[in-house]
Amino acid sequence: MAKIGFIGLGNMGGPMAQNLIKAGHDLMVFDLSADAVKKATDAGASAANSASDVARGVDAVVTMLPAGAHVSSVYLGEDGLLAAADKGTLFIDSSTIDVTTARTVISEAQTAGMQMIDAPVSGGVGGAEAGTLTFMAGGEEAAFAAAKPYLDIMGQNIFHAGAAGNGQVAKVCNNMLLGISMIGVSEAFVLAEKLGLDGQTLFDISSTASGQCWSMTSYCPVPGPVPSSPANRDYQAGFTAGMMLKDLRLAQEAAQSAKAATPLGAQAAALYSLMESGGHEQVDFSGIIKLLKGDL
Repeated sequence: MAKIGFIGLGNMGGPMAQNLIKAGHDLMVFDLSADAVKKATDAGASAANSASDVARGVDAVVTMLPAGAHVSSVYLGEDGLLAAADKGTLFIDSSTIDVTTARTVISEAQTAGMQMIDAPVSGGVGGAEAGTLTFMAGGEEAAFAAAKPYLDIMGQNIFHAGAAGNGQVAKVCNNMLLGISMIGVSEAFVLAEKLGLDGQTLFDISSTASGQCWSMTSYCPVPGPVPSSPANRDYQAGFTAGMMLKDLRLAQEAAQSAKAATPLGAQAAALYSLMESGGHEQVDFSGIIKLLKGDL
């Protein structure tokens, strides 16, 4: 079994680390939250004194951090992971960050004699706990091959998206599409209700017709048709509106850099920013239907 460092034990990173421990790997962990570290050490991990200590004498390091600025800070500089690690160490960054930062950090890792991929995830907290996440990885083929045995423990669907940063590209494109489609589905249900058609009937029809999509059939934003959807739990978050907004903003940043037209993505970001400005960023992203109905 391998020695693995793990930084970032939040809602997603914590369960991911737990699955690596259950698989028999020797984990050294670090997080700013003492409670998060305790959960990992109670499960069999060892606690590091600092982020850089995580990278010393290990085979691989997994990071799950909030934003590009955190990734740059943790990886680069005299006290960063790349300076502390032995040459040849494998780094897997599963943070969802901007494409430019991902590519810059991977380039620095390669210059330092390391292997590294960006590998953001999809699947939410439930997927992290069950080990069924989807990983979208960018980086050299050899680095991806080295990382895949670890990704297979934490996830179910593992994709190599190509060059460094392409994992982030796949993630923001997918989530931009998800945000847009959830708004479209929500608008359809709001209109149906106002015109006298109940939600279950619209679901029964559209879920087998040309309007069918994941946002409807797996994550329906109205209570009833899909029992597992957050709509049946007063929109208690599986994936928050705030996290959706983060990804939509990253998509807009990438679109501007690439000079790509994404008008619906921009409109989706604007609508989710209204949820944030109203203090509803912790509501599930499917709760956008409440904004459209005037209930937020």
